[in-house]
Amino acid sequence: MSTVSVVIPCYKYGHFLADCVKSVLDEQEGVDVRVLIIDDASPDDSADVARALAAADPRIEVRVHETNQGHIATYNEGLLEWADGDYVALLSADDRLVPGALVRAAALLDAHPEAGFAYGRPLRFQHGGPLPAARTRSTGSVVYPGRWWLERRFREGTGCITSPEVVVRTSLQRKVGGYDPELPHAGDIEMWMRLAAHADVGYVRGADQAFYRVHGNNMSTTDFGGQLDDLRQRLVAFDSVLEKCGGLLPEAGRLSTAARTRLARYALRRAYRAYDRGRTAVVPVEELEAFAAECLPRYTSLAEYGALRRRRRIGARVMPYLQPLVLSAVADRGREWLWWQSWKRRGI
Repeated sequence: MSTVSVVIPCYKYGHFLADCVKSVLDEQEGVDVRVLIIDDASPDDSADVARALAAADPRIEVRVHETNQGHIATYNEGLLEWADGDYVALLSADDRLVPGALVRAAALLDAHPEAGFAYGRPLRFQHGGPLPAARTRSTGSVVYPGRWWLERRFREGTGCITSPEVVVRTSLQRKVGGYDPELPHAGDIEMWMRLAAHADVGYVRGADQAFYRVHGNNMSTTDFGGQLDDLRQRLVAFDSVLEKCGGLLPEAGRLSTAARTRLARYALRRAYRAYDRGRTAVVPVEELEAFAAECLPRYTSLAEYGALRRRRRIGARVMPYLQPLVLSAVADRGREWLWWQSWKRRGI
């Protein structure tokens, strides 16, 4: 029977702990599971809740920090110092696993030693709302070549993993290392890519693997300034992977160009959509364009830049009224050009 070490970092989430731990220990028949709860000096009763859970189940261990060390250091403590099972998973105290998730992931990794980690579909749910219905029967699995999966991340300029749905081969986790403390908001995608540079990637089909709680305290950024910071963090993450794993990636230059082009397009798209939505006063349009230029010196050749330039000529006051007529430059440069010609003929 495969062994799985599950690390549960906790900061002020003691009220979620019992349900989180239950999903790990009571709903994963078929694997040998151990849990480590690490309370990062929570100011509430989280540590007491964790100790009570551990007192009731010998499979649970607890560590309590005297001072707050931050999420990255807490993650790495569990992943690199404590985990000793065949596989390891990191599960935030406010999330939970789908029944059988560890069994499905472990079965994939058992059958495919070339795979370094396995993931599946996460289910998002709003805090305070009911859990969505989850699929628990897998329709199979697929193992992607690590380099192919990694290249796709560079081409898309983003990750495809939330976090609680991942199970990693512990030996590979130790070899590659944990989360980079220089990447507080993009350390996850950077680490998945480093893992993929060393091993293949497994995907569980058909079944859902984890529940991800959406609320105001999630690490993801939603404000406009935060979105720009997110793009910057992604750029650092892609550069970091190439710096650390460049020797394993013979086409590192091409991958860098692909990621930087995609990130420049994301930035310019957010900039021109600010005109469409009448939000140029709150969206950092100039900073987004500057970021695009940082990513790609030839950014002015991109269709998204053309869309931004045309909207500037029209003006921020007029564009929201014309927005229903706007056709995305990303989808079809030709149709955007026809819209522009039509606008000029109207003499607005």
